Amino acid sequence: MCVRKISILVCFGILFSIFYSCSDTGKKSVSVKRVVDGKIVEDTAIYVAPTFKFVNQFGDTITEKDIAGKIFIADFFFINCPSICPRMKSQMLRVYEKYRNRKDFLILSHTIDPKRDTVEALNAYAKKLDIEGGWYFLTGDKDELYSIADKYLISAEEDPQSPGGFAHSGNFILVDKQGNIRGYYDGTNEESVNKLIKDIEKLQ
Repeated sequence: MCVRKISILVCFGILFSIFYSCSDTGKKSVSVKRVVDGKIVEDTAIYVAPTFKFVNQFGDTITEKDIAGKIFIADFFFINCPSICPRMKSQMLRVYEKYRNRKDFLILSHTIDPKRDTVEALNAYAKKLDIEGGWYFLTGDKDELYSIADKYLISAEEDPQSPGGFAHSGNFILVDKQGNIRGYYDGTNEESVNKLIKDIEKLQ
């Protein structure tokens, strides 16, 4: 089923391939492959993490200014997700345990079910995972949460046909200290997350 910008484009035969690469400028090289007249056309661009204003599990307002100068990972989930979210959180916990004591590192998990995932619910969820700091569970206006997913080039939306009533990408998005998106990783796949961990080491 087509969902939001990325999935809609895929449904029309446009293929995207986004991969990690380092350069002397610290920018992320993104390869976008599109099918045009039966031929694959490749473009390259620099993608920067979007600005935002959400509330975390402690009730604090968090913006891009609060994470300036930090490496961070962004992902999208909802507490009652019965499908990919448990696997994603299991893999993200691996990353969290490795970097939880680093002051230059954060994880930003955005709910796509803000009606049920209130500040209180997110706080209880974080406590259940034994999260003490360095990992923000963010909520806010539904349209703004879905909009920022679009800006990260991933899908997130309500979908009655999907398990739990929502459809979203399982990607983990790595962003460097300059705010450049450096890579996309399958948050349900151990090998992909192993690569994410290695790439964080490169950035540090």
